Amino acid sequence: MVAQIDKTMFQKRLWKIPGRLMAYIFIEGRALTTKGQWINPVVFAGYKLAQIIRPPVKSKAPIFIIGTGRSGTTVLGKLFALHRETVFLNEPKAIWHYAHGAEDIIGSYTTGPSTIRLAKAKDPQTLASKISNIYGWSLFWGGARRIVDKYPELVFRTDFVNDVFPDAKFIAILRDGVDTCSSVTNWSKRKGVVESGETHDWWGREDRKWHMIVDQIVPEHDDLAPFADKLRQTKDHRDRAAVEWIVSMREAQAAYANNPDKVLCIKFEALCEKPESILREMLEHCGLSDDTVFAEYSKQILDAPESYETLELMPEILEPFKKVLTEMAWENSVSRVVTRKVDI
Repeated sequence: MVAQIDKTMFQKRLWKIPGRLMAYIFIEGRALTTKGQWINPVVFAGYKLAQIIRPPVKSKAPIFIIGTGRSGTTVLGKLFALHRETVFLNEPKAIWHYAHGAEDIIGSYTTGPSTIRLAKAKDPQTLASKISNIYGWSLFWGGARRIVDKYPELVFRTDFVNDVFPDAKFIAILRDGVDTCSSVTNWSKRKGVVESGETHDWWGREDRKWHMIVDQIVPEHDDLAPFADKLRQTKDHRDRAAVEWIVSMREAQAAYANNPDKVLCIKFEALCEKPESILREMLEHCGLSDDTVFAEYSKQILDAPESYETLELMPEILEPFKKVLTEMAWENSVSRVVTRKVDI
């Protein structure tokens, strides 16, 4: 399925397909673990052209899907791709690299230094203009008025994004940690590749993302910081995913506490179980109109999320993980988390 285009889009919203294809080819860029990276120079050239030839449509109040990967972010994006008022961009991290230059966590577009958190922009209006000019062309091609940018790691950058886009809205989609971490583990094993002697997987170019999490985010958490040295050495995808999930869930909670009018937290399980009420809440939060096609599509693609039996973790992170599960009302999954018998 190219560009998240499926049979329903052909049948119900054929006019959305050209814009979605244009975004997929010329806007989103190709990340480290994807095919077709040869097109990235064309994508970046297009970004520069967008600063010269301004789009006929202005981008206002962008919507950001944040949280963690493997938590339903793509499914939620597919829904927005069909909504008549929105254009969906699937992790257009190339745009953010073009605009900022020191934010590439994965290492898809640079091997230079980057940070997970971003300091307050020196010139937020210029940064907003760069990104908005690219968003504007996506809106023009897609025949819509609002951008939906799926970039899960922006959960660590909501203050920065708010400074650049004061009218932004955020949807943090959250999923049970056992299932999220199991899904991340399977993805990284399945999608990981070795290129020119380098490992490229969920944790970036040669563990770039993982080292940033341990060095920049873990010290902020009293129950994880004492184990930073051991965490830095672990190669187990389960331990890494668990730490990423813990800090991401806490970050989403903090973002909501600081800006409840701008951040909406939803659970993937609830979205699948009762999509009508959750989607209605999302549309109201984002200032979008009801859309019958959008609502009907949700019933087709939102199945019960895959559930995994157990998650085995190193003992040092077991209690912090269980604590977050309990705090966020996933206490029924606490029994599914066990200590790994042999730590590797």
